[in-house]
Amino acid sequence: MEILPILSTLRRHKITAALLILEIALTCAIVCNAVFLITQRIDRMNMPSGVAEKELVRIRFASIGANDDKYARDQEDLQLLRQIPGVTQVASVNQVPFGNSSNNSGVKIDPDQKKSTINATNYYGVNLAETLGTQLVAGRNLRPDEYVDMKTIMAALQTKNDKAMPKTVVITQAMANRLWPGQNPLGKPIYLDQTPLYVVGVVKELVRPSIWDDSIAKYSMILPARVAEGQYLIRTSPQDRDRVLKTALEKLKAADPHRVILSKQVWEDVRTRFFEDDRAMTGLLAGVCVALLVVTALGIVGLGSFWVAQRRRQIGVRRALGATRGNILRYFQTENFLLATIGIVLGMALAYGINLFLMVHYELPRLPGSYFPIGAIALWAVGQIAVLGPAMRAAAVPPVVATRAA
Repeated sequence: MEILPILSTLRRHKITAALLILEIALTCAIVCNAVFLITQRIDRMNMPSGVAEKELVRIRFASIGANDDKYARDQEDLQLLRQIPGVTQVASVNQVPFGNSSNNSGVKIDPDQKKSTINATNYYGVNLAETLGTQLVAGRNLRPDEYVDMKTIMAALQTKNDKAMPKTVVITQAMANRLWPGQNPLGKPIYLDQTPLYVVGVVKELVRPSIWDDSIAKYSMILPARVAEGQYLIRTSPQDRDRVLKTALEKLKAADPHRVILSKQVWEDVRTRFFEDDRAMTGLLAGVCVALLVVTALGIVGLGSFWVAQRRRQIGVRRALGATRGNILRYFQTENFLLATIGIVLGMALAYGINLFLMVHYELPRLPGSYFPIGAIALWAVGQIAVLGPAMRAAAVPPVVATRAA
């Protein structure tokens, strides 16, 4: 194909060619980064929780007025919930995976450390691991005799009474790998303050609530603390969840009419609500990508049509000299391919620069090189499709136009 004549022609239209190249470069840079961010958001929304999501029901409530012995009322509620046909496990918990607030602690592996090794979330609640359905991969779950009421723990913290504090903990595999890479974590101590908690079990996964950093999303631990904070998890078969949820609400209201139900959810609702912002951002970024590609395509169509109208005499002369319609069609497609390629090369460099800016200021990961070919292919395809109409009109110019123009 006649590359040199094309370049010679483009040199006579430097400004319009440069504007199109700039438009393609900006689109390439933004689309590459936007697609990368969309992929990140989708991966985040599909993040495994480590719990039996299809079997769980969550109820949160608040009591009106003073409650002198909320632990006794909590035990009565749990007993009522266990009696519901189809319920296999029940737990009173302080927080749940994908919740909107979390209880976290700095974790040390040496009590004399000035800074914590990691930050992990604290799950409390008798029978919590069994109710969540977490997969135990080493050691054991917490035993009933190891649990301590949270009010006792708080009193022990104030009086520095280490004997009243819990002594054991179950942690996630990710947390164990971070604290003791390549070592057996069972029996090793961790320190939330100065009191040691000995690891007795390791679960495969248990995602934390309020995930602000995906890299530490699975740093979770289950402590033997008994709580009564008005939040129950119920485990049942997937087909019984709606019925169990309805019955549980009826029983809880009957036991105490002064309760106020704050939320009642099957687990899909918990996950859906938690990732609402990610879903909205994904849609927004996808819309930006589509809009940019459409605007770029329209720009190519407009410029191509302008050049075809401007070059009708030149096209007519070429046709009169023997150029076929296919030759004219390929001329414009090649011209667009060259412009798109220059724009894509510049766009890749710009995409890398934008990614560096995002890495420095927003702690985003590095843009993988695989996204550059994706952006290039998309823009080449958009360019060739967009220029096809003007190119076909150019190919339809008859040789007699050369004579008329003269």
